[in-house]
Amino acid sequence: MRHKEYGIWREYNWTDYWSLIQDAAHGLLALGVQPTDRVSVHSENRPEWLILDLATVAIRGTTVGLYPTNPAPEVEYLVTHSGSVVHLAEDQEQIDKVLAVDVPDVRTIIYVERRGITYDDDRLMSWDDFMAKGAEHRAANPGAVEQIMAEAQPDDVITLVYTSGTTGPPKGAMLTVANAEFAMHTVFDGNSFVEPAPGPKDLTLSYLPLCHVAERFFTTWFNAGAGVQTNFAESIDTVSQNLREVQPTLFFAVPRIWEKLLAMARIKVDSATPLKRIYSQFWLKQADSIGKTLAKTGGSHTFGTRIRYAIGWPLFFRALKTRLGLRNVRYASCGAAAIAPEVLQFFMGIGVPVHEVYGMTENSAIATANRPGRVRLGTVGEALEGAEIKIDETTGEILTRHPAVFAGYWRNEQATADTIDRDGWLHTGDVGEMVEGTHVAITDRMKDIIITAGGKNISPSEIENALKASPFIKEAIVIGEGRKYLTALIGIELDTVGEWAQRKELAFTTYRDLAEKPEVVALVKDVVKKVNERFASVEQLKDFRMLPKELDHEDGELTATQKVKRSAINASYDDLISSMYKGAAA
Repeated sequence: MRHKEYGIWREYNWTDYWSLIQDAAHGLLALGVQPTDRVSVHSENRPEWLILDLATVAIRGTTVGLYPTNPAPEVEYLVTHSGSVVHLAEDQEQIDKVLAVDVPDVRTIIYVERRGITYDDDRLMSWDDFMAKGAEHRAANPGAVEQIMAEAQPDDVITLVYTSGTTGPPKGAMLTVANAEFAMHTVFDGNSFVEPAPGPKDLTLSYLPLCHVAERFFTTWFNAGAGVQTNFAESIDTVSQNLREVQPTLFFAVPRIWEKLLAMARIKVDSATPLKRIYSQFWLKQADSIGKTLAKTGGSHTFGTRIRYAIGWPLFFRALKTRLGLRNVRYASCGAAAIAPEVLQFFMGIGVPVHEVYGMTENSAIATANRPGRVRLGTVGEALEGAEIKIDETTGEILTRHPAVFAGYWRNEQATADTIDRDGWLHTGDVGEMVEGTHVAITDRMKDIIITAGGKNISPSEIENALKASPFIKEAIVIGEGRKYLTALIGIELDTVGEWAQRKELAFTTYRDLAEKPEVVALVKDVVKKVNERFASVEQLKDFRMLPKELDHEDGELTATQKVKRSAINASYDDLISSMYKGAAA
């Protein structure tokens, strides 16, 4: 592992890493943690997260991850619902949250950062004191952790991964030793969709919340299961800088990150001098042409695209990929939400092989993936080795079945029964269809399908992703349930629209001021017009309104994974929505 301390990268070799895990595991034993007990972690990505996670699993405990952005009420629910007995709160901010609520089962609160810690609470213990306690216990009880590890069973629950809670309180998905083992073998063995399979020569950048199953896979499990070197970003705000420093070989990102990187590339081009802008636009047109060809060939180069890319590599593509931090990426993937094919096509064109993949918390992130040379844009790929996939003939719902399907929801038998049927099929809640008999295309979440007043079923995500493919649009929420026509609430991308406004010498002060500028509304209207041309009349937006602020997790508008809570949006922006339907009977 590598992480930064005072601007300098610090390295951990495997010997040191394992010794720290053992000390932490002994520390948990010294605190009275027993097999099946829960240990919660509320922290940004850092070495202590992985150390405590693996230490907990080593003594047959269960790790519970929290998002760093979880506010105090959510901390109370997650820690209390899970029954956590030991809680790691990274710093003063996270300690304030847990001390402000009632968490009756928590006996010890471990903190990592000492700054500002002046509380009088017997439960508090510093990380250094915790590790010292573990070292002392280890010296007095040699072999205790190894003995417990040897007693591990396939059905031991190693982690509770709480769902994002778009439609209600988060549910804790129980993932077991057997789930993780199947998932890792599926990805790391010779038939892996990552070719060649991940190994010690690979580098990753850890920056998405580790409590999310995808980041747990690409950080903790890639690290421990395949020997991949993990590099921790300093913060979510420094991801771009850290990408350039690390230049990872394997890179996973959610659509928001890929959209942000695309917007960043376009900002650089648009803000360049006239001569450089003309030069860059020429090569971006070449990239667009290459990307379109690759989209048709499944990602395999033709003789023509190979020659054009080889010429463009020293002249443009190498510098662009280096600036984005993607120069050495040999395999990149996108998942957790839908993404516009145009975004993936852009990265394919500049030489970054991005593959859309599909999985979810409840199946340990194992379902489908686009394989190198067999990419079908607009799909999430083919079933992975050992995974069964089918589409329900009646509802169109995607079902999966394999050994990595979770053990159920913690303390919620009814929700478990509603999700896994008697034959072991996991009901994903996603609506999809088969493409060419091999690839799965997701049309939307079942709960998000819009039924208009005319009875037409509309998939909003396809329209929303087409809008968000524009570098000027960050959020798009299509409205129309029970209405005569579709409308949308649209949020601008502050960086790119701000850059555009400066080039136009358009002064602004706040996000709201910028979003309400007539020129910006006209800019967005042009995007909406172009997107409408791609859809049938009933799927076109008849009107839109600009969001007056950026959507926020703490305001209850987004989940911790940045998914829009549609019910909350409908309630918060009812006036804006109503203004688009004045005089139109439902």
